[in-house]
Amino acid sequence: MKKLSVFIIFLVTITQLVAQTSKTFFPPEQLTTVGAYYYPEHWDESQWERDIKKMAEMGFEYTHFAEFAWAQLEPQEGVYDFEWLDRAVDLAAKYNLKVIMCTSTATPPVWLVRKYPDILKMHEDGTKMDHGARQHASFSNDYYREYSLNMIEKLAQHYGKDIRIMGWQLDNEPDSNVDYGENAQQRFREWLKNKYGNIDALNKAWGTNFWSSVYNDFSEINIPQHKQWGMNLYQRLDHRRFCDYETASFLDEQARVVQKYASSEQWITTNYIPYYDRRYVGASKELDFISYTRYMVYGEFSGIGPKGYRVGEYSRIAMANDYFRPLSPTYGCMELQPGQVNWGSINSQPLPGAVRLWLWHIFAGGSQFTCTYRFRAPIYGYEQYHYGILGADGVTPTPGGMEYQQFNSEIEELRKQTEVGKVPEEYLKRKTAILYSPDNTAAINQNKKTVLWNMEGHILKYYKTLKSFGAPVDFIEEDMDFSNYPVLVLPAYQQMSMELVEKLTHYVKNGGNLVMSCRTGHQNELGHLWQAKHAEPIYELIGSEIEYFDLLREYDTGIVSMKEGEFEWNSWGDIITPKPGTEVWGKYTGDFYEGNAAVVFNKLDSGTVSYVGVDSKSGDLENTVLKKLYYKLGINIKNYPEGVIVEYRDGFGIALNYRDTNFEMNLPEGSEILVGEKSIPTAGVLVWKL
Repeated sequence: MKKLSVFIIFLVTITQLVAQTSKTFFPPEQLTTVGAYYYPEHWDESQWERDIKKMAEMGFEYTHFAEFAWAQLEPQEGVYDFEWLDRAVDLAAKYNLKVIMCTSTATPPVWLVRKYPDILKMHEDGTKMDHGARQHASFSNDYYREYSLNMIEKLAQHYGKDIRIMGWQLDNEPDSNVDYGENAQQRFREWLKNKYGNIDALNKAWGTNFWSSVYNDFSEINIPQHKQWGMNLYQRLDHRRFCDYETASFLDEQARVVQKYASSEQWITTNYIPYYDRRYVGASKELDFISYTRYMVYGEFSGIGPKGYRVGEYSRIAMANDYFRPLSPTYGCMELQPGQVNWGSINSQPLPGAVRLWLWHIFAGGSQFTCTYRFRAPIYGYEQYHYGILGADGVTPTPGGMEYQQFNSEIEELRKQTEVGKVPEEYLKRKTAILYSPDNTAAINQNKKTVLWNMEGHILKYYKTLKSFGAPVDFIEEDMDFSNYPVLVLPAYQQMSMELVEKLTHYVKNGGNLVMSCRTGHQNELGHLWQAKHAEPIYELIGSEIEYFDLLREYDTGIVSMKEGEFEWNSWGDIITPKPGTEVWGKYTGDFYEGNAAVVFNKLDSGTVSYVGVDSKSGDLENTVLKKLYYKLGINIKNYPEGVIVEYRDGFGIALNYRDTNFEMNLPEGSEILVGEKSIPTAGVLVWKL
């Protein structure tokens, strides 16, 4: 393992390379740029100039057109109308606003749906979706793909060399394409044939000798019925992979069409909802970068304290930043709510200051842009009562709109800083990676073994602890370089190839510090159990054997005892037998395997492996183990309370408070406060530089 001084030099170099990569589209001195969705087709044209002028006056620097406008762009088959959109682009340019141009593939026009009804997605029960919503056409329908690309080509021909267009967004929040139509059936078979080459290889991978499931030809295979009990797990998993592939490949096809006409200054992206069990995120290789959408207050996440639902769960933006950035060093947030929404389970008002907090949080993670959905609140359609930057009158700024304006002003002041601040060395030394595979998560979620298992919740127990340490965190994939991280965490990495085991072993023996949690190494990369002792390929790493695992009932509570205290669990517990020389950090108490190891620590050549065999109820066990490890390694950590996030970017330190009480920030000596105060209120922000 490289010495820490070399490691710091490496991080600085990587930061410089990322800045160079981003420079073409987003100059580093700009820091970030903020825009707003606008739908000219929703409003009387006499109001367009008033609206766009107001957008510019509030500090927005770009806008976003044509996302759902296919019916207006092509009102009849083969008849295109760009004149209205040209007028809108002209107005944006008049007020120095750049434009993101969008393909409208999420909303095909009714004439296309009625003339070619096979383009509609078919559900598992044979029923079809219909016109009137969005995302109802299938990416697996050959005709829809072909016709969509024709429309996109016309759009790209018209705007590809237009210097007022800063970039392109493909589709909108594309999700995994699930369709049971005939084209999808055939494309699934072709995808399987391309993946496996021959039917014998597929039979082996799927284990079709079980339950007389053997196939003689790819033509015999259908899309699996996911609701049918007992369907082959590997067939179901491959189908989900195929659905993700259809999404990624359709975006690539769109991108290649746009690339034929777009200038080198125009970028191409799409905006994903951060689902962490979807494989299409980052899989479209023709995109210049990717972005995410994030809504924080809509009734699903409680936050901290009884009113925390008004601020939102702090890990949602933090994890999206740390997940997208390693996949796409240039990234941004394409949709951030400006206030109350309409589609959640309980559509509460955000706490005053929360919108500004979210904007600063997205910036703190390293993003190059943020866009808000939307500038004007809609007065009709499905999204009535969804806030915009302006209210329903089209004139009055909403509270969230004023917070966007405040953030825009604050960023403008930051741009005036002539000297770059310093990043504390101890912050860089805490750099940690979480090895993550959405495929692994999808596999576990279709066979959880216990209703108490929550994959994302399990990962968050480690992730939230690392953020409380003040550690910069990257979610990385198997093909990335492990040696750049002093500590690497593998939460519940159930499917694992021997190549990965060897790579991890090399990482540890060369000085890396590996943390593995329960449910790791049970299966090979095909999802088959090893023909060996339970999880045997990881025994050298953990310096132990795993005898078996236990799953408790929801009303039962197990206890793991450590020197630091006792910790409750009931979802998953690996029963461990350590080998000589392996330290036992935690033991089970109160059950028939009382006294057996639950947490072990193993030294392997120059590195270490910590194995946490338990998924605790509250995350306190995971916190304690990581804290003990970092102290043992001599890595200086912070102890920020839950809900306080501290990051550094561009020489600025940024502290964010999602807690329901004030937080007093202890700043490094010589810090210059640029935004806020040391006493950070709920939904408050502090920005400084050294």
